[in-house]
Amino acid sequence: MEVVIVPDAAAGGELIAEAMAALLRRKPEALLGVATGSTPLPIYQALTTKVRSGAVDVSAARICQLDEYVGLPSGHPESYRSVVLREVVEPLGLTEAAFMGPDGAAEDVAAACLAYDRALTEAGGVDLQLLGIGTDGHIGFNEPCSSLASRTRIKTLTEQTRKDNARFFDSIDEVPHHVITQGIGTILEARHLVLLATGEAKADAVALAVEGPLSALVPASALQLHPHATVVVDEAAAARLKLADYFRATYAAKPAWQGI
Repeated sequence: MEVVIVPDAAAGGELIAEAMAALLRRKPEALLGVATGSTPLPIYQALTTKVRSGAVDVSAARICQLDEYVGLPSGHPESYRSVVLREVVEPLGLTEAAFMGPDGAAEDVAAACLAYDRALTEAGGVDLQLLGIGTDGHIGFNEPCSSLASRTRIKTLTEQTRKDNARFFDSIDEVPHHVITQGIGTILEARHLVLLATGEAKADAVALAVEGPLSALVPASALQLHPHATVVVDEAAAARLKLADYFRATYAAKPAWQGI
């Protein structure tokens, strides 16, 4: 696992957007896994700027979802399908044909989970998966004590996660109790995992995920198992890292040709 400490969210967004651009220059048809929420917005803004300036061509790229609420119609403004289309697909100049995600409104949600997991494999696998981290250490919607071998499935949200997400709704009563999420085992199949965390509220979770033991209690610690995982944190989110100085030194000495 590589840990990169950046000054702020904008610097993290630029760093990750350049890594995505470099991937697309090597593999124009790459499948990019995206996350929702406020944390990754600087990434999408920086990548959109690169596309509009002609620095990278994304016309052959594909986009896939990490998770989706259960029970919200696909056209609901806070369904993750709508969010990804609005914040990623449309700004990049792509169409829905380039997008794939699970059907949270399906009558048979369990079958929809299996179908999406299979679709990711049939698409050739995710080349780069963006991740955030919850204050309780979750990735995707794999809440604490999720199986580290789990596949795409239905999960029940904790009250803390519902409270964290209530800012996107008129009230917490509107936040669904269930989601479809890529499982930890599914996430670990992506070729490159990139986690962005910003703000002091994420500092404890980041420290446990990066420096703590591998544990289902901290789902993000599963990144320790991955051969190519990058954790990008701002100074506030890095505040609890015991090895912060080491991470700064190793990144400063890193050969430019390695990328992230």
